[in-house]
Amino acid sequence: MEATNSNYYQGILQLRNVSDEVIEFAINETKNDESTYVAKLAKVKNGVDIFVSQQKFLRTLGNRLQKRFGGQIVVSRRLHTRSSLTSRDLYRVNVLFRLPSFKKGDIIDYKGSKIKILNMHKKVFAKDVDTGKKLNLSFKDIFG
Repeated sequence: MEATNSNYYQGILQLRNVSDEVIEFAINETKNDESTYVAKLAKVKNGVDIFVSQQKFLRTLGNRLQKRFGGQIVVSRRLHTRSSLTSRDLYRVNVLFRLPSFKKGDIIDYKGSKIKILNMHKKVFAKDVDTGKKLNLSFKDIFG
């Protein structure tokens, strides 16, 4: 199903605060999937939007990005249209992938304490440098 000129897409991969390596990884993963293509690329403030033809692949790609690079994933959907054949609502999916300004092993300030980042997936796992207390934080806790 190679139709790269088509403007049809089922979802958008929103990459924010990422390096060229992350963008290349996302595009190469899309090229490696025969049933998926990139309909459009759009540069936006502090990132890139990649319009992808397959929703299911888009969700999988978001998980692959998170596994490989860490960071935050937010999946949302919005009503696009209603099918005239089945009368079902059809949605487009947005997958936001955001890399924080810190990485695994960094020591950052958090609420007046120094914490060391141990791991990042859906949550941020950290340890207080002074007390040794382990913390399980959401990205919202850190970003505010």
